[in-house]
Amino acid sequence: MEIHHPELTAAAIVALAAVLCGALMTRFRQPAIVGYILAGVVLGPSGFKLVNNRDAIDTLAEFGVLMLLFVIGMKLDLRRFLQVWKTAVFATVLQIAGSVGTALLLRHLLGWSAGLAMVLGCAVAISSTAVVIKILESSDELDTPVGRTTVGILIAQDMAVVPMLLVLEAMETHVIAPMDAAKVVLSMLILGLLFWLLSKRKINLPLTSRLINDADLSTLAALTWCFGAAALSGIMDLSPAYGAFLGGVVLGNSDQRDTLLRRSQPIQSVLLMVFFLSIGLLLDLKFIWRNLGQVMALLAMVTLFKTALNVGALRLLRQDWPNAFLAGVALAQIGEFSFLLAESAKAGHLITNQETKLVVAVTVLSLVLSPFWLFTVRRMHRVAAVHAVTFRELVSSLYGREAVAVARVARKAHRLIRRRPIPRKMIDAGPGAGI
Repeated sequence: MEIHHPELTAAAIVALAAVLCGALMTRFRQPAIVGYILAGVVLGPSGFKLVNNRDAIDTLAEFGVLMLLFVIGMKLDLRRFLQVWKTAVFATVLQIAGSVGTALLLRHLLGWSAGLAMVLGCAVAISSTAVVIKILESSDELDTPVGRTTVGILIAQDMAVVPMLLVLEAMETHVIAPMDAAKVVLSMLILGLLFWLLSKRKINLPLTSRLINDADLSTLAALTWCFGAAALSGIMDLSPAYGAFLGGVVLGNSDQRDTLLRRSQPIQSVLLMVFFLSIGLLLDLKFIWRNLGQVMALLAMVTLFKTALNVGALRLLRQDWPNAFLAGVALAQIGEFSFLLAESAKAGHLITNQETKLVVAVTVLSLVLSPFWLFTVRRMHRVAAVHAVTFRELVSSLYGREAVAVARVARKAHRLIRRRPIPRKMIDAGPGAGI
């Protein structure tokens, strides 16, 4: 009796596509997560339609977000973060005020609804924690002053998502429930108290310390801390992502930090791959093609505006030009929490299905193009010192290395094709052979 396992076959193809796309991106010195998004686009409803059921993938993707914030909490050096928390908070406030205010001003000019203007304003203010962390890690700038400032801003932005959801809910019901406002205040108090306690000294976790010598049990201990803290936060009717972050902060300031961080890294890599794959599945290429001008114009506006807003806010907070420039460009994309904002607004009938697709399209393209935007702007900054005169010199200075790599791959493919000529009997058989 022949037994087929189409689910396993599809899972294997998805994993292979993600690995190949991720490897292709790293070949061009870009984060592998961009390749995962492209794999989702290729395999999803807009591509070969190999993945249509998103339920299981969405669940794993949520775990990926929890693991991401958990690992960020583990890597956070509280003493260094507390040195930049004022900059992080004030920069986030300026970003939110600038983004929402500009969106509301453009509302009548561009014909947006009030709901779409608020969703876009909030979404533009939030950057992608996953993308920025990976970019900083790949350039060895995560543990530098600009890296710590950037991570601090990302944490402040992530914490601002809860108040944003409350505002969107208030636009639907025209009132903010006192209990919801109390939850925001409570979460801020817990975070501040925990930071203050852990900044004094490192802690020892007796039960966890007994498990770190066993490879399997130490990995499970890290997962228990992550998902247990997320579950506890959910029971308190707070954000599970907030709980996962706090769990990571506690472990990150314990004596078991290094071992548990190393053991949990492979699981985080798998779950993050699924998360960014799920983002690619959301993209509707037909919608983008039908609304190409609107999507590309909005994407360009968001990228340029957010870069200028970030750099301007950091300069206003007296950050020196190199740090403000790098952090501002690195934070220029729209973050993954914008999907949560869009879905919440759609459920509350603040935006239509078409407007939701617009937000998703701009966000996905922003995430995909973020690494390219970063290295383009950084190279333009260097080229300005070289004084490139013609457009050809500018393009060569910006993308010369990538062009050489593409040409090398093309030459190898051409040689491979020439080494394997078409058999003569296939030629004689005519174009219908084999059909």
